[in-house]
Amino acid sequence: MILTVTPNPSLDRTYEIPSLDRGEVIRATGERMDPGGKGVNVSRAVTAAGRRTVAVLPLGGAPGSLVADLLHAQGIEVAPVPVAGPTRSNISLAEADGVLTKINAPGPELTSAEEELLLETVRAQSRDASWIACCGSLPRGLAPSWYAALVARAHAAGTRIALDTSGPALLAALRERPDVVKPNAEELSEAVGRPLATIGDAVKAAEDLRERGAGAVLASLGADGQLLVEASGVWFGSARVDTVRSNVGAGDSSLAGFLIAGGSGPDALASAVAHGAAAVQLPGSVMPGPADLDPDAVTVTSTVPVDRVLTEPVS
Repeated sequence: MILTVTPNPSLDRTYEIPSLDRGEVIRATGERMDPGGKGVNVSRAVTAAGRRTVAVLPLGGAPGSLVADLLHAQGIEVAPVPVAGPTRSNISLAEADGVLTKINAPGPELTSAEEELLLETVRAQSRDASWIACCGSLPRGLAPSWYAALVARAHAAGTRIALDTSGPALLAALRERPDVVKPNAEELSEAVGRPLATIGDAVKAAEDLRERGAGAVLASLGADGQLLVEASGVWFGSARVDTVRSNVGAGDSSLAGFLIAGGSGPDALASAVAHGAAAVQLPGSVMPGPADLDPDAVTVTSTVPVDRVLTEPVS
């Protein structure tokens, strides 16, 4: 079982539009409403793969009730933490050329009692978990050290933990040595405080995070592929993608694929790449199932192209 923790979940509405024209009436060609948040998406991807997951998340108000209903409808077990403030609602505008515009609300402010209840719920639900995946931004009321406390508690209970967050929360958690961290290129650059122009730059940045405490780094480099840097080696993975429809949840799908395949080594990286490539070819935040995956389109190598310039360098 993979337990997911989403401290700041959302109700996500995605509209597919021809183009985004400011000040004009835009008629959507498609729409979806999904339970949102990075950890929620990991649970959805794990469920789509036919594996068991439990989603721990604070929920409040009518949007929170709808998030729980949507997750239950997808067969996902929910361990809700009741909070006074309403769960946030987010909007994504997906243009025909693949450009995505997101409007994310701030979400509720958690009290100290709600914070402790969230930690206690994770502890209670993690007894049967092979992995805990902690994902996303922290809501108001939780200090940047909150993920560090969660990592420490997970390790004390003997459970492996994967962390997908950024900024001060990521840096604070490194001292507790999370088993896996999953930054994208921008988050990786921010964490080490320097630009990334090549894949080699990304490798060096990932190695820096390992020196600071990360057990392994699974780095998403967008269209360029993914890196896995861990104690046993460095691997680079990429996949052929025919049509990009939406990148919402693609990184979360990658993390799910990685953990489903064991959470270490080149085979897990190949699974991560396959899941991420499948996700970007689906509408909105639809998570891929086994039929959507194309393992033959994936290439994983230990011969990392360190001199290759990133398609979207991070300055």
